[in-house]
Amino acid sequence: MRRAFWVALKEVHLFLQDKGDLAFSLLLPIAVFALMYGAFGGQSLFHGIAHIVNGDPDGAYSKLLLERLGKNETLDIEMHSGADADMKLENSDLQLVLFIPGDFSSKLGAGETAALVFKQRGNGGQEGQIVARILRSAAEQIAQEVQVHRQVQTALAGQNITRAQVTVAVQKFIDREREHPTIRITETMVGVPPDPAKQFLPGILTMFILFAITLNARAIVEERKKGTLERLMTTRLTSGQLFIGKFVAGIFRGFIQTLILLILAYLVFQFFTPLTFLESLLIALVFAAAASAIGLVIAVIVHTEDAATWVAVFITMLMTMLGGTFITIPPGSIWGTLSKISVNTYANNAIKTVVLNGGAFADIGMDLAVLTAVAVAGVIISRILFRIVPGGK
Repeated sequence: MRRAFWVALKEVHLFLQDKGDLAFSLLLPIAVFALMYGAFGGQSLFHGIAHIVNGDPDGAYSKLLLERLGKNETLDIEMHSGADADMKLENSDLQLVLFIPGDFSSKLGAGETAALVFKQRGNGGQEGQIVARILRSAAEQIAQEVQVHRQVQTALAGQNITRAQVTVAVQKFIDREREHPTIRITETMVGVPPDPAKQFLPGILTMFILFAITLNARAIVEERKKGTLERLMTTRLTSGQLFIGKFVAGIFRGFIQTLILLILAYLVFQFFTPLTFLESLLIALVFAAAASAIGLVIAVIVHTEDAATWVAVFITMLMTMLGGTFITIPPGSIWGTLSKISVNTYANNAIKTVVLNGGAFADIGMDLAVLTAVAVAGVIISRILFRIVPGGK
């Protein structure tokens, strides 16, 4: 066994010396995690951009509409010319634009139907649909206020009250209602808001560890093809010791990668306790063993380096999608059933249980048992089929 560990240490030493491997195994997952955290780690409430073409720049009601929209904290307003907006819609640079026609204020003031025009590509996109609802709501509020003014003036026609007095009185009540609404809506966050760092870190870890280790299958296939494995047999190494050395090297490589990433996560986000950090390392060790065994299975069933690469990529992507790496898979659904075939599912569940919920070893026992079973089964299968030379044993 000592010789097998020397083989493993030699493999790890070569891995640590290879700057390209280190960059892929450490810097790339950190970069991907940073991008995802930046994209999804912002505010939980909606914030969008309203793209508007104002064909009625001097109109009182178009100015009022833009003023109201400018006070909406969920929107940023971006103005366009008509030609610019049409061109960007045509080129798919914009999904939805509000066009305020030139007669908007005059028609609204005259009691006529005033139109607002939405131009959109397809359904306008999810953000566009939400923005459109906000714009409609603001326009409808202004229309209702105009109707209130008009109805009050009609009801008081013939009274010794001027139009200006009616306008001032009605506007005073409208402004008071806006500042102190009869119905006040409040938002209350239930529970602790999700932390993107904790949500994405487990999936990023498992995806890249699985990919890096299974891609090791290419190196084994290449060594077999070049006769490197056969030359090693001229030493005192046995076939079994060489096999164990490759398996342990995969575990060490995955564990070292996880250790560095978890240390960085601890220093940056500080959501580990000493106990949960140790539990996470145990999960990483067992998952690295399962991933190393899968890599060996790939190495013994393929015959070319390219085939090893494509199989490794396919398995990694399949396990990543089914493992709930980036999206939550509802239990009980067909996808929930299919997710049970992914080793990433059990590793992700275990890490999330420990990191998010502070779970103990008893809470992740089933996940660790499945990962251990995968590692044992992969070792047995790959050992039976392990070959030193192409087509040989």
